[in-house]
Amino acid sequence: MNLILVLGDQLNRQISSLTDLDRRKDVVLICEVWEEAEYTNHHKKKLAFIFSAMRHFADELRAQGITVRYTKLQKTEKTSSFRSEVEKAIRELKPERIVVTEPSEYCVLNDIKSWAFDLPIEIRPDTRFLISKDEFSGWAKGRKQLRMEYFYRDVRRKYSILMEGDNPAGGQWNFDKQNRNPLKEKTNIPAPYVEAPDRITLEVIAMIDEYFGGNFGDLHPFYFAVTREQALKALDQFVLERLTNFGSYQDAMLQNEPWLYHSHLSFYLNCGLLLPVDCIRTAEEAYRSGQAPLNSVEGFIRQIAGWREFVRGIYWLTMPAYADANFLEAYRPLPSFFWTEDTQMNCLRQCIKETKENAYTHHIQRLMVIGNFSLLAALHPDDVNDWFLSVYADAYQWVELPNVTGMILFADGGVLASKPYAASGAYINRMSNYCKGCRYKVTKKNGPDACPFNYLYWNFLIRNDQKLRSNPRLRIAYQNLDRMSEDKTDAVKADSQRFFNALENEEKI
Repeated sequence: MNLILVLGDQLNRQISSLTDLDRRKDVVLICEVWEEAEYTNHHKKKLAFIFSAMRHFADELRAQGITVRYTKLQKTEKTSSFRSEVEKAIRELKPERIVVTEPSEYCVLNDIKSWAFDLPIEIRPDTRFLISKDEFSGWAKGRKQLRMEYFYRDVRRKYSILMEGDNPAGGQWNFDKQNRNPLKEKTNIPAPYVEAPDRITLEVIAMIDEYFGGNFGDLHPFYFAVTREQALKALDQFVLERLTNFGSYQDAMLQNEPWLYHSHLSFYLNCGLLLPVDCIRTAEEAYRSGQAPLNSVEGFIRQIAGWREFVRGIYWLTMPAYADANFLEAYRPLPSFFWTEDTQMNCLRQCIKETKENAYTHHIQRLMVIGNFSLLAALHPDDVNDWFLSVYADAYQWVELPNVTGMILFADGGVLASKPYAASGAYINRMSNYCKGCRYKVTKKNGPDACPFNYLYWNFLIRNDQKLRSNPRLRIAYQNLDRMSEDKTDAVKADSQRFFNALENEEKI
């Protein structure tokens, strides 16, 4: 008899550990454990989503005649971990071996490899991704720079995604230039997919309320899909109602409109309810049938076949050293308003508010508002990583760490991104309507009423001159900095220091 351990982000019948399951004798073990639930201040909605999805998956396996041993969180056993639950199952069931699909996170894999039980442990490859760890390592070998665009093209060729023979559909690989339109006024934005909580979900919500009531985030209302069938409906709804406009407005931000035309499918992809091929082939068919334009379909597919696969490859290629990267020597602790939204900077307030409400913001809000501030304010990578990991329902270390350390903070020195994604208030004003409701003035460059992003941007370039000036993608920025008068750069430094003093004194900024 095999004891098959299924982790909470592997909720798919097609995972490698279940492919040859013997219904007559094998047992599937799925565990809710305190070690995973408490290692960071997880958003209440994130915990409810994951535990509900786990419980629903266990019931789906049982309905297929599979024996499932499911352990729920118990207040009386707060030392529970994967190891302790497996030990209990071994004592009671006496299996011949343990089978598990390779964990998505480095520390969990290392933990499983350290188990010294008196029976074999078979760790199988995680086949839910398009590109294996070994394939990515082979692709990366010998390259001076690892760039997602070239990796993405190879993935497209391998799987014949949006291809016309040997050429990309539409004659080009990337339609990103068509996907940067602002959305300053409310249009007919469709409502997001909503699933009413059933009995299982309501039980989980009650548990989260009792056990994690002090955690960050709003638990109610709860609306996530929690089964594969529901997640597929969410995918179909996105393609039908939102995909057409997704491309054009994927970088736009609009006050009090957290969902816009985005797919909101990363929750389901990252826990296994959806597979990449589900999303890619459904979107491609929408293009082939004339239901959605190429720029939208290509942009959506690039997020999955390109970026998602790329960051996973970077994670496994560089761990564990990557978790300690701090190339720009950032040092400030995370400001308290990241938890309270109590800031006068309207763009930050809106994005943190939506994070608190939904355990979600879209990628531009994460990168160019919250992330941009974290970069310009020199917030320590450990603090920023922990915050992003805890507050978003789609966040697991393999996807969160490269996005934060590499893309947001440039803390890896350019392993993942070719430049720091730093911007002044002009970018936020161009891509959103946040600035209209702000106490600060985006048109002012200096002084107490100026948008802090304006002077913090130049202060960032000054502070990191020795490390960033040689970056070819920052050449124009440094040329502009060099043309500034001494009075202007002195004002930038003074405004920045005043701002940081207020931040460190816990004044409302």
